[in-house]
Amino acid sequence: MASSQLSPAETRDLASDGAEETGHRPDLLRRRRLLLFPLALLCLIALCASMLVGSRPIPPAEVLRAALHPDPADEISQLVHLSRIPRTVLVLLAGAALGVAGALMQAVTRNPMTDPGILGVNSGASLAVVTGLAFFGMSDISQYMWWSFAGAMVTSVLVFAIGTTGPARGNPIRMTLAGVALGAVLSGFSSAVLFTHSEVLERMRGWSAGTTASQPLEATLQIAPFILLGLVIAALSTRALDVLSLGDAAAVAMGAHPQRIRAVVLVAIALLAGGATAAAGPIGFIGLLAPHLARMVVGPHQGWIMACSVLIAPTVLGLADSLGRVLTAGEVPVGVVTAFIGAPVLIGMVRRFRVSEA
Repeated sequence: MASSQLSPAETRDLASDGAEETGHRPDLLRRRRLLLFPLALLCLIALCASMLVGSRPIPPAEVLRAALHPDPADEISQLVHLSRIPRTVLVLLAGAALGVAGALMQAVTRNPMTDPGILGVNSGASLAVVTGLAFFGMSDISQYMWWSFAGAMVTSVLVFAIGTTGPARGNPIRMTLAGVALGAVLSGFSSAVLFTHSEVLERMRGWSAGTTASQPLEATLQIAPFILLGLVIAALSTRALDVLSLGDAAAVAMGAHPQRIRAVVLVAIALLAGGATAAAGPIGFIGLLAPHLARMVVGPHQGWIMACSVLIAPTVLGLADSLGRVLTAGEVPVGVVTAFIGAPVLIGMVRRFRVSEA
């Protein structure tokens, strides 16, 4: 079984976080805080790249002028306000949502090789949206975003139910395999619905690959409150997740309620992954990569992992989105670019983990 438990060094670091926050480890706390500044700067650079870089080259000064002084009669102003600003806002919101959703999944499963895509949550949200469009006449994001939330929630519950019942319950490898299998089945159903409904396939062609160019700003802002609510729930759950990372038995001994913690986290995951999928389609690997990089930088403390993931995920998504727009004459969907980035990272992570007999 692949080892996913905390190392002794990580356990000592996690156990010392209470002392750190009361001033006993000021150097570590100061170092973690200082790390947020370069991460915030990189995130700002990525968002600027999302605004400035496009398949049509426009001088940065012209983009800035159009952003600050909108003119309905000016073509560049229309392009900036109808395409580039909505895309940049979506990169920020969807990136933060996917990064924190991945961090939550890795914390609650105690497996650093999971994310909403690998555990099938994105596939469940995607199938729900496709079903609503094909069979129930949904056409506006204000309608089908509820389907996306429901699909993400149902899939999360199924994966966690399979992983936490029966023999070897709570085994992170079992939960991951359950998510991969369920995600494959749900993706197959989505493909079947799309290929038998050509009009839906045409509308969802870009969305189904994961794209930040499909939604107007008003649609993204409709989803923003739900993503922000998910981020708030995640932030309030960090201490409980730190306790849960020590194992269910230790968590119970410390007075925590593991199943209650998981239930709250499931709501946050559904809001975050469901909202991001409704707005941008099923984008993979962002939720895997961002928490992993954050953990390498700040250690196993869940609060710091999520704080860094909020900055790292939009950075990666923004750079991938910009890269997709300059690779070819057209625009490559960001989900394709993140797959090219994330797949080698996942392979490298798998090779790093020790494998032993279960």
